[in-house]
Amino acid sequence: MELLLETVALFCLKLAYETEGSSPILRDDPIMSDYEREVFGLLVRRGDVEAIHLKVDECMGLALEAIGGVDKPLGRELQRLATKFANIETMEQLDAPLIALKDYLKDIQ
Repeated sequence: MELLLETVALFCLKLAYETEGSSPILRDDPIMSDYEREVFGLLVRRGDVEAIHLKVDECMGLALEAIGGVDKPLGRELQRLATKFANIETMEQLDAPLIALKDYLKDIQ
């Protein structure tokens, strides 16, 4: 799950900060320091769903802003998926909504 969380964060930050013609943002970039696999791994081991939600929500906010907000079709769908993820209360339920977020973010890159 840590890799999946890191991937969602990476795709969000790519949407927010990567520009055409510039170097791509990679997992080891300094911008990823708060969203590294180890950071998410600690939260997963603790079972801290609330902290995971906060980390993912930070990234979602950046991605939403980058694609024009919830007033745009891409933003509405991202918001819908993010809300579905945010409503999950247990670690066991996080996988499916997280995969949906990852897949959507990958598609809109």
